[in-house]
Amino acid sequence: QVQLVESGGGLVQAGGSLRLTCTASGGTFSNYAMGWFRQAPGKEREFVAAISRSSIRTIYADSVKGQFTISRDNAKNTVYLQMNSLKPEDTAVYSCAAKPFTMSSDRGGYDYWGQGTQVTVSS
Repeated sequence: QVQLVESGGGLVQAGGSLRLTCTASGGTFSNYAMGWFRQAPGKEREFVAAISRSSIRTIYADSVKGQFTISRDNAKNTVYLQMNSLKPEDTAVYSCAAKPFTMSSDRGGYDYWGQGTQVTVSS
């Protein structure tokens, strides 16, 4: 059983930056691809970014390409999401998730989820 805890959310002005952190426990972190997803009020949860087990590959939603960067540190059991040039439409609850072996943009493939951290971008 893998437990995931996110941190780093908050209120930021448009154009600002935040770095989200997700720390895992209870499993072998390097066995899991990691993903970030977000859910805005009244909308379905959507894929943001994912990273392979060894950080060789990353994928991003078109809406955040060039704006967000996902990375991980297997020695610290941690995955990060660096978010730059934030816009009001980036406001959402951001959750990290763990998927055995291969990464995916499909939320259905992820077995473990964190509780999420709120990101609010003011205009």
